[in-house]
Amino acid sequence: MGTMFGGLPALAAARAPDPIKTFDTDNDGTLDLMEVKKVAAAEFAKLDRDHEGTLDARELRGRLSAKDVKAADPDHDGTLTMDEYLAVVTQRFDAANRDNDGTVDAKELRTPAGAALLKLLR
Repeated sequence: MGTMFGGLPALAAARAPDPIKTFDTDNDGTLDLMEVKKVAAAEFAKLDRDHEGTLDARELRGRLSAKDVKAADPDHDGTLTMDEYLAVVTQRFDAANRDNDGTVDAKELRTPAGAALLKLLR
């Protein structure tokens, strides 16, 4: 069974695509804010199934908590526009960019802040 080799979660993690390889369009081994925003904008469009130009709590489930949505929603309409969503992406990118070099590398993506950023990209 799968547990002989560290369990199923480890096996699933090993099969997950490498986000650096997946999203690194300039092939420098890191993700910069422009690359991350491009991926996040595409994810926003995919999540916006009703094509209203906003994401509500249901569409954001698993990516942002209700508290996070409320904090990111300056007009208090219960939804996030693309700009509001990208503002959250930028905040999470900055939190993950611990060395403040303008890029996020694989080590930074393995932090809790990096995991929070990745939730907005997949």
